[in-house]
Amino acid sequence: MKLKTIYQEIIKKGIEADIRSKKEIDNYFKEKKSAYDKLEKFQKEVFDVDSLINPFADTRILNGEPDCDIKSVIVGVDVNEAELLLIDRLREKGTQIDLAISHHPSGKALASLYDVMDLQIFAYNNEGISLSASENLLLERKAEIERRIHAANHQKVVDVARWLKVNLLCMHTPCDNLAYQYIKKLMDKEKPSTIANIVELLNEIPEYKESAKNNNGVMIEIGSNRSKCSRIHIEFTGGTEGPIGVYDKLASCGVDTIIAMHQSEEHFKKCKEHNINVVVAPHIASDNLGVNLMLDYLTNKEKIKIYEFAGFRRFPRKNK
Repeated sequence: MKLKTIYQEIIKKGIEADIRSKKEIDNYFKEKKSAYDKLEKFQKEVFDVDSLINPFADTRILNGEPDCDIKSVIVGVDVNEAELLLIDRLREKGTQIDLAISHHPSGKALASLYDVMDLQIFAYNNEGISLSASENLLLERKAEIERRIHAANHQKVVDVARWLKVNLLCMHTPCDNLAYQYIKKLMDKEKPSTIANIVELLNEIPEYKESAKNNNGVMIEIGSNRSKCSRIHIEFTGGTEGPIGVYDKLASCGVDTIIAMHQSEEHFKKCKEHNINVVVAPHIASDNLGVNLMLDYLTNKEKIKIYEFAGFRRFPRKNK
């Protein structure tokens, strides 16, 4: 499979699993194209043209020729300098590795991570919060993330990949979308009535079972096994944690339980203040779930040899 084909298929699958409707994603592209057409010469020269075909700013080919053939990939949750050096060493020893895939973004994909946070607007709207309220809530949080990321050394990892001639791709929100839809479908189907039911359902998933073996299992942060639940909000996609001001509005809409990959202390305290139960499905295990679902899709298209490292474990699912 060509590198560009892998990239295109990741985008396609990510769009299929997106919280936004096709119309909403089409509007995203129209707005991007309209903004691009109005730019001056310098602004057009530095514009990230991938955003005209890819609604996920945190998913990019970071190094490599799009037309190169890929028969084997090594996949990690975080691929940084040390991981790239390991790849170089493995190749010296004779292991064929055509592409490194990282879940978490680097380079330009990290620099514009904040852009995918707009997806959260539609997640909140689906729970009953108005679009205007959702936008206003997210505005400050998005700006905070942009300021925080702006100072980072974005190209450091990409430079190592370039020197070592390692093809590098990151796929973040498309995989998070797949994990979100998987958990949502499970909860909608099983309709758990207690927190214990949620924990039991999650623990049947191989990624969470494996994580539990390594002392990083599903955790009840707020509530208890006996706590009742009727309306569950899933915090799995949208780049990073959203605004802390959203929890009182979610509670007002009837949300009594959140399943999250992780929560900051601030977010934890707000959920507690508004009597929202919180179940944490471990971050890296949840990332593994989304990445595995994406790899199931890609390998169903064409056979690819997959190596595991950097926190990733392969759990293929049949007929996916």
